[in-house]
Amino acid sequence: MILLFDIGNTNTHLGLADSKRVVKRANVPTAACLDGTARKLVARFVTRARLEGAALCSVVPQAAPFVRQFVQGLWGLPCLELTPRTLRGVGIDYPKPNSIGPDRLANAVAARHRFGAPAVVVDFGTAVTFDVVDRAGNYVGGVIAPGLAAMTDYLHEKTALLPRIKIREVKSPIGKSTEQAMLVGAVHGYRGLVRELIMELKRELKVHRLPVVATGAYAKLIASRLPEITAVDPLLTLEGLRLVWQAHQRS
Repeated sequence: MILLFDIGNTNTHLGLADSKRVVKRANVPTAACLDGTARKLVARFVTRARLEGAALCSVVPQAAPFVRQFVQGLWGLPCLELTPRTLRGVGIDYPKPNSIGPDRLANAVAARHRFGAPAVVVDFGTAVTFDVVDRAGNYVGGVIAPGLAAMTDYLHEKTALLPRIKIREVKSPIGKSTEQAMLVGAVHGYRGLVRELIMELKRELKVHRLPVVATGAYAKLIASRLPEITAVDPLLTLEGLRLVWQAHQRS
């Protein structure tokens, strides 16, 4: 089995994968990776699985050394870290490769493997990110917008009367309460944002059909009424990490 870590700003997504797919997943707070408490949580997640390798991608640079250290300490294994230098499965056509979030590279690898090229990933996390793989199979850049929760939390924090809300579906485009009005702006508004950006990307890539895969916390919600999104895969980043680790074993 392969132990996988997708280290995000708030949560670290754990995965256990075999040679074909991710078979188990869980989340731990990223803060636990920094204070040492993740060690026990990860050991409990792995239980008695026999590990042959580990890989990570991280948007929190200070967390990666702690993860590598306890993986080495618990299982005596090195932990492959995904960077532009260790990337396999897609090329990079981007001015400053080291500025690309490693999770975005993992998403691009998994999208190209599953859908070919060109392809686009929309990741609904703390930020909403679009990542583009061109016809040549290269990561060429993307788009970053504020995340749904970040937007609604900001409205609550910066205004006196707007409440903190839980993101969910709202049927009518006309809100009949403050909460409903905020949900329309968030959910319906984000569908409009995603639709328009996909249209722009199709024009830029000069294609009529474009595979678009969504991942992240709100992927299923937003994609439910957005036919421009052709697939939803909550395991996309972990799957990209699995593919990169396997490519290194073959090289």
